[in-house]
Amino acid sequence: MRKQEKQITDTAVIESIILKSSVCRLAMSENDQPYIVPLCFGYKDNALYFHSARQGKKIDILRKNTKICFEFDTDHEVVSDESPCKWTMKYRSVIGKGKASLIHDPEAKRKAFDIITHHYSNKASTYSESGLNSSLIIKVEIESMAGKQSG
Repeated sequence: MRKQEKQITDTAVIESIILKSSVCRLAMSENDQPYIVPLCFGYKDNALYFHSARQGKKIDILRKNTKICFEFDTDHEVVSDESPCKWTMKYRSVIGKGKASLIHDPEAKRKAFDIITHHYSNKASTYSESGLNSSLIIKVEIESMAGKQSG
């Protein structure tokens, strides 16, 4: 990282950014072309979970290339100045890399859905068989991540 004073190394702070975020951006690559999607997510035990339709561009890409990058950001605030060249942004962010896998097993899907729904609500959830059958879970085993803050 170019500006070391902006780096966050404390794992607890990095995890607090993830838990405060409402969207995770998942980046993939197909034929040396980047593709990124914003997704709802769950985080537990150094893994990310995303629900998805069984078909689509991201699934097609992940079936060919399981290497991904992810990004979270929160606490945004524009800091203006008289000179637009001196404007800046306050934020906290996390960027990481990992390896994705697709979960098909119904019981593993239920557990992953619980992790995802718990991120957004403390309500207990039930899942219909048709809902489980029509969806996939993407699990990302995190290999590395780093935090950054400004302001």
